[in-house]
Amino acid sequence: MNIIDTALPDVKILKPQVFTDGRGFFMETFRDGWFKENIADRTFVQENHSQSRKGVLRGLHYQTENTQGKLVRVVVGEVFDVAVDMREGSPTFGKWTGATLSAQNQYQLWIPEGFAHGFYVLSDTAEVVYKCTDYYKPEAEQVLIWNDPAIGIGWPLQTTPLLSPKDLAGKTWAQAEKFRLPLSR
Repeated sequence: MNIIDTALPDVKILKPQVFTDGRGFFMETFRDGWFKENIADRTFVQENHSQSRKGVLRGLHYQTENTQGKLVRVVVGEVFDVAVDMREGSPTFGKWTGATLSAQNQYQLWIPEGFAHGFYVLSDTAEVVYKCTDYYKPEAEQVLIWNDPAIGIGWPLQTTPLLSPKDLAGKTWAQAEKFRLPLSR
């Protein structure tokens, strides 16, 4: 597994070693000891799998309680995946980074606790699988609006994005609840 830095030092792209031959491919997608030693000392407790069609934008989601770190990968299709630093006191507070994740490049994105997360589907369909460091807690879920100019995310939009009513009602950066460092886990 190789580590690729992003514009935000705490957010990492993981590039697995993929072995291919005439039968297909094999790769190790996760190893607990390696992850704890090289990325973050975290334990994953929940894994989610979503399927979305082209033009869907999900996010930007985070939880104010049961804060979640996420290890995100795409198993079908391609998405542009984004993390926004919501941690007051962080040198990258209010900054964002994005990466193209696809079934072809096999990249994974590590997004620590204290970040909002979202993605935009670039392919006809996409399936996203992500591990979480804490459980989903609906009453603590927050949505940061995807297009707030105060953040200025450079989404590679191909069409007007399709959003859920919840995501359409997201809060602006000025309204959104933030985290204070250090975060308790």
